[in-house]
Amino acid sequence: MQASKPAVSVVSTVLNEREDIDALLSSLTAQTLAVAEIIIVDGGSTDGTWEYLEAARVKYPNLIPIRDETCSLKYTPGPIARGRNVGTTAATSEVVACADAGCTYHPGWLAHLTKPIVDPDSAPAAEYAVGGSYTDPANATVWDIASAPFFGVKLNPEAPTKSCTARSMAFRKELWQLVSGFSEAVWGDDSEFDAKVRKLVAPAFPEGAKAMYQPRHSFKSAIRQMVAYSLVDGAQGGRSARLWRNIARCLAEILAVLALAYFVIPLLCVIVLELYFAFRLDWTDFRTFALRKAPLQRLAARLAYSLLVPWIVAWYQSLGSLTKKSLPNRQNRAAESRSGIAQHR
Repeated sequence: MQASKPAVSVVSTVLNEREDIDALLSSLTAQTLAVAEIIIVDGGSTDGTWEYLEAARVKYPNLIPIRDETCSLKYTPGPIARGRNVGTTAATSEVVACADAGCTYHPGWLAHLTKPIVDPDSAPAAEYAVGGSYTDPANATVWDIASAPFFGVKLNPEAPTKSCTARSMAFRKELWQLVSGFSEAVWGDDSEFDAKVRKLVAPAFPEGAKAMYQPRHSFKSAIRQMVAYSLVDGAQGGRSARLWRNIARCLAEILAVLALAYFVIPLLCVIVLELYFAFRLDWTDFRTFALRKAPLQRLAARLAYSLLVPWIVAWYQSLGSLTKKSLPNRQNRAAESRSGIAQHR
């Protein structure tokens, strides 16, 4: 007799996500693998998100909204991590999948993501799986395209990925308990959680399990996100090889400019090297999908962003390693701003 598959709960955190919450819920309730419960942890929204979630319980019977205002920067440096921990604690299923506001999920997402965990016939079997994310070039901003590979975001939903983002992540609840959950002391909680889990088990990378992510980046927000990630890497003491590689790129650029009075070849070599770094991770998909719209603008933006990355990483990762501080996540910046205004009234 075939063993029954364990139920799966989906957990997500929100703060002032009224614009995106309906799309998230609609995509989660349309999954081919029935979701036992959809647990949405609200960290204290003031834009109508919480009221929408309360009303949506009629439309979505398996929706469990939880309002917990300790999932904010006022109470913890890792509010999204705290929200994930609150949601996972409340989950009644053996298997938990993480989703993110700002993302949508195709109907087969959950089935593909959790198959290595819940399917007894799956080979190899797993206790932990990550699916990655992709952005739709047809609807993406120029800076979504420019920054995508530097954040592990693909331009093609079929492209292989080993990104550990919690936009698409599943695990056995028992495993989450063994590693003491997501760290609430840091901003980059999903990467730290991934590192802890990998010390115990090998992750699965199922195909067809990417979250569709549209960050709607401007130049300023794309830069800010790279600053935030670099500070986190520095604060956590991780990715030192990336730091030294980017310091070397900065030094090469400086030396090439200084050498212009005598030779042009070093600068040409640096330009070729920077072109390589700009497109090495996704040139085939960039050429196939991204260049269908505003090709010159997207090419220029990708190269410009790539040229800025080594300077941002070198400075802010070094700064993070010295200060052990990181930036607040995007969900809490607006709340932090409102809190500051209120305190000065």
